Amino acid sequence: MKNELRSLDLNLLKALGALLEERSVTRAAHRLAISQPAVSGMLVKLREHFGDPLFVRTPDGMMPTARAEELAGPVTQILRDITQLLNPPHFDPLSATLTFTLAATDYALSAVLIPLIAELKSRAPGINLAVRPIIDGQVTQQLARGDVDLAFLTPETTAEELHSRSLYQEEYVCVAHRSHPAAQRLSMTLEQFCHYEHVLVSTEGKFSGPTDEKLAELHLERRVGVSVNSFHAVPEILRLTTMIAVLPRRLAMTTHDLVIIPMPLTVPGFTKSMAWHARRHQDPAHRWLRALCVEVSQQDDITLAT
Repeated sequence: MKNELRSLDLNLLKALGALLEERSVTRAAHRLAISQPAVSGMLVKLREHFGDPLFVRTPDGMMPTARAEELAGPVTQILRDITQLLNPPHFDPLSATLTFTLAATDYALSAVLIPLIAELKSRAPGINLAVRPIIDGQVTQQLARGDVDLAFLTPETTAEELHSRSLYQEEYVCVAHRSHPAAQRLSMTLEQFCHYEHVLVSTEGKFSGPTDEKLAELHLERRVGVSVNSFHAVPEILRLTTMIAVLPRRLAMTTHDLVIIPMPLTVPGFTKSMAWHARRHQDPAHRWLRALCVEVSQQDDITLAT
């Protein structure tokens, strides 16, 4: 008997498995889609390897020896394991129980993840989501280590070595609380836009952004009186003051007390995308989650368009 694994062709194990179940060289050959002489030749090699006849002919057909019966369980398990190894696992969202870790900015949490969570909980109730903040300079390493499964970024902030997919194109709009005079008129001149005091969202505490760059091209400037690090603070500030703000449209649409006022100038928007590492690219569960992100984002595009 040869005990070295390298001396045993895995195809011989498939033949042994078929012979154990069919108890016939002819039927085993049909099952394996090979010729009968080929199966007979495999049986010769199997007998040589295991040092046992494995099967003996009887009036009732080929009967396994005691050694063959001992091998039946392990061979079946090995063939099952190899099949699972070579075929991608099936993913059923309804029965799945796992946790995804997502990295998102304050904006992406409101604009992307909250709608995603609402859809996820109806389709995959056993899946948990852990949301972490985007940390500049660390996202790529977090994805590579598996600390983060999916990050919501922009194409400009996505490393070349990562996989990515655009979700939608965002635009900026001017907003005010519904009690604001400009909200009552639903119009605003460029002069009024610069006159009203603004609240600006900046994680770095800055008092200028893309809007100010466009105003500078026109040799104009606005008055930014408050800089906050979270979009969630803006609606309450606008409610308690006569300030206005320039926000991404998807955020403005989610707050009922805010009124969108036509912008008196065009401020370039941005593309929101998702990024992931190659280690998760072919994972069935991860692919399902990415597809759901795309679907939810497209639904929001339709809602905003109407």
